[in-house]
Amino acid sequence: MRAPGPQPRGFTLIELLVVMAALGLLLAVVAPQYVQHVDRARETALRQNLASLRDVIDKFHADRARYPVKLDELVTEHYLRSLPVDPLTERSDTWVLVAPNSQVGVAAGTAIFDVRSGAPGRAKDGSLYASW
Repeated sequence: MRAPGPQPRGFTLIELLVVMAALGLLLAVVAPQYVQHVDRARETALRQNLASLRDVIDKFHADRARYPVKLDELVTEHYLRSLPVDPLTERSDTWVLVAPNSQVGVAAGTAIFDVRSGAPGRAKDGSLYASW
């Protein structure tokens, strides 16, 4: 026998489906914009990392009258605390080194004049990451 009084009320299947549909609609609108903002932030971080690396290489050259042989030399000589990470590859060893005579992908033991990203693909503006 049931006890008299208020009966516990739960959610009906229809109510749950309506809430799930509303959440799905909100997610469908918000998720692409979130991904777009994350991509834009990575591109901005890459531009800043490249600018700081190039600035440090120029300062090294101004102080020592030569270019560094390895990027690690910038850390050992205290021009950088650590090598910045390429935000697209999420690694610090994927930087593409450029020699003073504009050879891209220089061999070890050659001076480093410039640095480029080793990330494949294109930016939002259509340019290649490797050309930055």
